[in-house]
Amino acid sequence: MKRIALKGAATVAALLFWVLLWHLVAEKVDLSLVLPAPLEVLERLGDLIRTAEFYEIMGTSLLRVTSGYLAGVFSGVLLGFLAFRIPLFKALVSPMMGVIRATPVASFILVVLLWIHRDGIPGFISFLMVLPIVWQNTLLGFERRDGRLSEMAKVFRFGKLKTLIRVDLPQVLPFVFSSAKAGMGLAWKAGVAAEVLALPKVSIGQMIYNSKMYLETVDLYAWTLAIILISVALEKLVFFLFSRKRGGISVEA
Repeated sequence: MKRIALKGAATVAALLFWVLLWHLVAEKVDLSLVLPAPLEVLERLGDLIRTAEFYEIMGTSLLRVTSGYLAGVFSGVLLGFLAFRIPLFKALVSPMMGVIRATPVASFILVVLLWIHRDGIPGFISFLMVLPIVWQNTLLGFERRDGRLSEMAKVFRFGKLKTLIRVDLPQVLPFVFSSAKAGMGLAWKAGVAAEVLALPKVSIGQMIYNSKMYLETVDLYAWTLAIILISVALEKLVFFLFSRKRGGISVEA
C-alpha cells in the first residue's frame, strides 16, 4: 500500500513539474496565439465540458474508435488462431500484417480516403492499428502453450473443442489481454488522427482542424487535453477489465 502511495505521489509530482514548466514558458512567450497558459486551457476545457455539443462530439468519436477497436481485437484473435492451425494461412497473412505495422498511419488514412466514406475512416484506421498487434500476440500465445497440458488432455480424452476451451484458451488469453490493453491507446490516437485528415461530421478531429485553421490556439490545446484525458481513462478502463481474475487467470500489466 505504501509503495502504491509513493508511486502515486511521484506521478503527481512529475505532472506538476511539467505543468509548472509549461506555465513558465507561456509567461515568457506571453502570447496565447503561440502558447496559451495552462490555466487558460483548463478554463476553456471547463467551458467546453459544460456544453451538450462537447459530449455529442466525444460520444461520436468514441463510438467510431471503439467499433474499430473491437473489430480489430476480434479479427486479430480469429486470424491468430487460424494462423496457428493452418501453416499455409500463416505464411499468407504474415507479410500483410508486416506491411500494416510498417506503413505510417497518415499514408493509410490518405489511401482509404479513396475507398471509404469519411465517416467510416476513423473506425477502419483503429481496426488496422489493433489487428496486427492482437494477431501476433494470439499466435504467440498458441505457440507458447505448455505441450504437457495438451498431452494430458489427450490422456483424459478431451475433444478438440473441450481442449481449446479448457486447456488452450486459459494459456492464450493473457497474451490477448496484453495486446488488447496496448491497442486501446493506439486505436484512440490513430482514430483521432484519421478524423483530423478525413474530417467526418461531428468529430474531435474536425474541432482540432477548425481550431488550427482559425488560429484558436486555446481551443486547440483544450481539445488536445480532452483527448489525452480520454485516452488515459480508456487505458485505465481496459486495464481494469483485463486485470480482473477471469476463470482463475490473473492478467497483469
